[in-house]
Amino acid sequence: MSEVLVLVDHIDGAVRKPAYELLTIAKRLGEPSAVFIGGADKAAAAVESLKKYGAEKVYVIDDSEIKGYLVAPKAEALQQVAAQAEPAAILITASAEGNEIAGRLAVKLESGLITNAVDVKEGPETTQSVFAGNFTVTAKVTQGTPIITVKANSAAPEESAGAGTVVDVAVTVSDSAKKAQIVASQPRESSGRPELTEAAIVVSGGRGTGGNFEPIENFADSLGAAVGASRAAVDSGWKPHAFQIGQTGKTVSPQLYVAAGISGAIQHRAGMQTSKTIIAINKDEEAPLFELVDFGVVGDLHTVLPAATEQITARKG
Repeated sequence: MSEVLVLVDHIDGAVRKPAYELLTIAKRLGEPSAVFIGGADKAAAAVESLKKYGAEKVYVIDDSEIKGYLVAPKAEALQQVAAQAEPAAILITASAEGNEIAGRLAVKLESGLITNAVDVKEGPETTQSVFAGNFTVTAKVTQGTPIITVKANSAAPEESAGAGTVVDVAVTVSDSAKKAQIVASQPRESSGRPELTEAAIVVSGGRGTGGNFEPIENFADSLGAAVGASRAAVDSGWKPHAFQIGQTGKTVSPQLYVAAGISGAIQHRAGMQTSKTIIAINKDEEAPLFELVDFGVVGDLHTVLPAATEQITARKG
């Protein structure tokens, strides 16, 4: 059985949920193998986590020589692992960094590339939402090693013990890959809520909030959800751009998406319509978003959400 490489998404060695999702998808395609690029002192803990989700091999690359640069060194490192493993496919998380690594890798391997897949089946054959969410397509790479970036929440992580055999890889990175260096960085301030693009539940507010996001945030906290916003809310200065969901913001694909006070313009729909279950709350029963949703509530979010929050809190005991 051919290997399927999964580039491990992690923060300082702590493996993130999308990596486990990709390992689960990799099992459909072949033998899951993880590629960990990080500190040598963090590798052992990462390997233990990864093999619980089926990683038969873990290629470990010490990043001491490439840390502090942009994505080009990672693409070269992954290219060298691919040359060694000759994988059936390479899966990468569909983030800004992941998509850039995938693009660079596709050029280096002269292989086909599919980005932002929401499902991957045997073949591998992917499902994507394209042209601002107006079409759902299936696609397949026809040249070289399929390189696929997959959106978070496209699969539920499934535990299954893997061998977790460690393969230490010494990579050589070209000088040209080190031309873009990070000179300063600042950790993102923690909100205590899940990362927007990875959250299983997202609650978003729009123009209908009138700038008062308290009902949105309280309802989100009762569900353990992330908070998002429409472009109208961001343009009004009610939330920073980091919260924006839509064609010019972030794309999310959670298990549950709740849109409160959002009309549902195509710009917003492009960023959330691959969500598994969608609920809309709006005073306007003619709001375009009601055409898309699984459940709709016609009502004032400032009345509906506090009542829902109270009920959820009570049921949680």
